[in-house]
Amino acid sequence: MTHARWLVSADDRDLAAEDRDRRAVAHDSTSDARDEGASLRDQRSLDRESGASEVDLGAAADRAAALRDRRGSRADRIQAADDRVGAASDRASAKLERRISSFDELTSAYRRDAGTLELTRDITRAKRTNQPYVVAFVDVDDLKETNDSLGHPAGDELLRHVVSSIRTHLRSYDLIVRVGGDEFVCGLPDLTMAEVAERFSLVNTDLGVSRTAISFGVTELKAHDTAEDLIARADEVMYEERQNRRSDGIDLRSNPDHARSSPTTNRTFGLQ
Repeated sequence: MTHARWLVSADDRDLAAEDRDRRAVAHDSTSDARDEGASLRDQRSLDRESGASEVDLGAAADRAAALRDRRGSRADRIQAADDRVGAASDRASAKLERRISSFDELTSAYRRDAGTLELTRDITRAKRTNQPYVVAFVDVDDLKETNDSLGHPAGDELLRHVVSSIRTHLRSYDLIVRVGGDEFVCGLPDLTMAEVAERFSLVNTDLGVSRTAISFGVTELKAHDTAEDLIARADEVMYEERQNRRSDGIDLRSNPDHARSSPTTNRTFGLQ
């Protein structure tokens, strides 16, 4: 099921839950009215019987009607309870569907739309608490070549491997968003750019074992930045880092130790 269809399905379930809640309230109101009617009939029956020397057929009829009202009231309350259980089930299903729609099936990273929303929330929180916040833009090197030479299943496995390595060196609450076929954005609160760059350099060290590498650019949150500002700036830094690395003749797949700094300029890669 596509991302859009998941969202439509979740919205439909929320609407169904609201409808069930409305029906439950209506059943409860009907039940209350039936109980009140039954009480009035019982009282009228008592009044008739208190002044009668013989069996009052009207009082008997009132008691029978009161009994029917109470049975109807119980049925209404049972239906109201069923409606509320159904509403809770619909809401739980909607929540699950939204969660599924928020994550990329291949890598389990956030999808672009959902991830950008989470990034915006993180940025708002960081500004409110005056907390450092760093964004990294990551590009998986040579994914196209892998797809072309070994097939898309191999490319899919490469992406899963890269994201798994990134998760190993990030914290459980750090954000990972897949923004393109081979591109990811990561958000890391309460760290410096140097600390974040070190983490991604360690990712390259791990990936070097399988002759894989990533290019990354790192930037920090500024006062007036939006999520789009941070992503664009980190992307620019990543591109510059990649071009400089190629100019220096550095291949991280065969020498991942070069991920930390350039041997010719002593330049720290991927920071702005």
